[in-house]
Amino acid sequence: MACSSIQTVSSPKMTWKYDVFVSFRGEDTGNNFTDHLFGALQGKGIVAFRDDTQLKKGEHISSELLQAIEESQVLIVIF
Repeated sequence: MACSSIQTVSSPKMTWKYDVFVSFRGEDTGNNFTDHLFGALQGKGIVAFRDDTQLKKGEHISSELLQAIEESQVLIVIF
């Protein structure tokens, strides 16, 4: 009987500040669906970043937002 082994290469484990970065625009989305989504994520113990500063169309993304995106494991875009 042959025995095979699986070798894994260890790499530095990335630690995330946020589990999810949720990107959304619009008052309707931010005050209805997105509120329910964040409530559900929190209820499951998922740490989600929420930007409530209402970035307007055409504005540059702030360095704080870019950092939050980089520190998030998953990005969800809501149209």
